[in-house]
Amino acid sequence: MEQRIGSNSQPLKGEPVTGAGFDPAFIPGLTGPAAQGEAEDAEPTAEKADSAEAEGSSAPADAVPEAEAVDSEEEAAEEGGPVFEAADRRARIVADRRGVRLALDAEECEFTWPEIAAVETETARFGKRFTVTVHTPERRWYPIEIEAASRSQFAEWDASMDAVLDAYFESE
Repeated sequence: MEQRIGSNSQPLKGEPVTGAGFDPAFIPGLTGPAAQGEAEDAEPTAEKADSAEAEGSSAPADAVPEAEAVDSEEEAAEEGGPVFEAADRRARIVADRRGVRLALDAEECEFTWPEIAAVETETARFGKRFTVTVHTPERRWYPIEIEAASRSQFAEWDASMDAVLDAYFESE
């Protein structure tokens, strides 16, 4: 006897297919919503890869070289406005006019200011851990910890993060 796990219901025609209800791997800010009929449209992706190879590039057309990403962060800093940046051997936090970007090992996520409901900072009572938690309107939160060289860095990081939040974050 064969058993099916999960629901048989499909979304109605014309309704968007997004969110964790339809894609368990969907995390706002970390992954984009799955496109409708993604399996049916597999050929355009292959066409993009073919066009990238025709241009002499070994990377797919959608890939952004890391050097360009670094340049865009430098451009954001050059344009003015406060920037918060903290990193240790595993984690990195950047907050600027574009939003908040978190990275831990090989995983990265980016939140634009409209996607953020709140940003919380916390310092450890003991130790040298500085925690930044990004809260989204969907009641999800994404914490990341940065290890400081010394506890005296906490005051500097708090002041820098407050300056960024005062400049760019609009609470409603």
